[in-house]
Amino acid sequence: MRGIIGYGAYVPYYRLDRANIAAVMGAGGGRGSRAVASFDEDTTTMGVEAARNCLRSIEVTPDAVMFATANPAYLDKTNATAIHAALDLPQSAWAVDMGGSAKSGEAAMRLASASPGTNLAIFSDLRTGNPTSGDEANGGDGAAAFLIGDSDTAPVIAEMLGGAQATAEFLDRYRQPGDSFSRLWEERFGEQAYLPLAQDAVERALKAANLSMDDIDKVVVAGLHARAARGLARIAGDKLVDDLTGVIGNSGAAQASTLIASVLDTAAPGETIMVIHLADGANAGIFRTTDAIADYTPFAPVQAQIDAGSDSLDYNKYLTWRGFLDREPPRRPDPDRPGAPPASRSEDWKFAFVGSKDRSSGAIHLPPMRVSMVGGAVDDMERIRMADVPATIATFTVDRLAFSLSPPTVAVVIDYDGGGRFQAEMTDVDPDEVKIGDRVEMTFRRLFTAEGIHNYFWKARPLSS
Repeated sequence: MRGIIGYGAYVPYYRLDRANIAAVMGAGGGRGSRAVASFDEDTTTMGVEAARNCLRSIEVTPDAVMFATANPAYLDKTNATAIHAALDLPQSAWAVDMGGSAKSGEAAMRLASASPGTNLAIFSDLRTGNPTSGDEANGGDGAAAFLIGDSDTAPVIAEMLGGAQATAEFLDRYRQPGDSFSRLWEERFGEQAYLPLAQDAVERALKAANLSMDDIDKVVVAGLHARAARGLARIAGDKLVDDLTGVIGNSGAAQASTLIASVLDTAAPGETIMVIHLADGANAGIFRTTDAIADYTPFAPVQAQIDAGSDSLDYNKYLTWRGFLDREPPRRPDPDRPGAPPASRSEDWKFAFVGSKDRSSGAIHLPPMRVSMVGGAVDDMERIRMADVPATIATFTVDRLAFSLSPPTVAVVIDYDGGGRFQAEMTDVDPDEVKIGDRVEMTFRRLFTAEGIHNYFWKARPLSS
């Protein structure tokens, strides 16, 4: 049997209350909130976090990484290789991007399912729009990851029963390279185009699975065309799953996978689930959970991440993070761009957060060292990955002058469980609430971008409960 053997999702910490948009701008907004990636996050970093949540739920090393996003951090350069490095995967593992549209997620899932071996499909998106637009209010940021493999590798928790696609060329939503927001055609046109395609895909998917709608327990409807998605509610009836747009927004290329993760978080064995995705056509897939899902414990359930979010983000800060509002920068020189050769030489440290451990004394060195600080042994070290090791704040400082898109900067000295000390920057935290003794964990972030180069590294954040 082949199917889903593991999954994980990532919902950013910050929420923007849609009412704040209208309060500032006098227009736009609405009810509820949307998830917002922090100033130091992009689709690559969110993809890393979703993949980490997946791989911390099941200890399997993927043979390949398929990364799908409509908003890649780089063009020309493969973004999946940064994810590959951050996960400390072997050189033999393949890493490839599928980007440019919300439909890219379908390609990643299909390739992961059809390719031999154990494959990690990652979906990530960062949605924005012109201030006061519907895209701004209703979009959302986030990521999800699915590990696809055979039952001889790990128990399959959900198997595919059948699916169908309906493809058509029509102008619904478009964005040229370099644009910061999408343009949309009139909504009624998109609805008229999508609904017949979705109905066709659903009928053929049911036929392929030898099922009827009466056999379906839950229906997930995803897609950036909200009006068409609502129009499909009559197909689902009371089986329709909450699309979570009221609390985290629509995460585009990552929406369908995030909703599937949310459904699997609470699914019982034997549940049959239909997923309908609208993106330049319609895709309908049907899968069924197995008995193994009863023993699967997700590392960070979607609802737990939603509940842990902070609604303290003000609209002006959101505009600054998205590049719509320029503020007076810190009175410090802009950071220099990272150099490609030193970054390549220190890949283990910079991306995978691998230190060195003295074999004789057990002393842990961050960053890795050749000479031990205990006993002075030379070149007698072993690799030790510290990305998933929790730590405790030993001391900290709040710096209001350091370069940052979101001042002030919180710098902490942390002691890791089992040994090792490191000075790190904190993120996803209120500077007024930081205390010595607080527990923290590591997260993959973007320190800054200079001359088009993203400087990725690890930061500390409050430990999830």
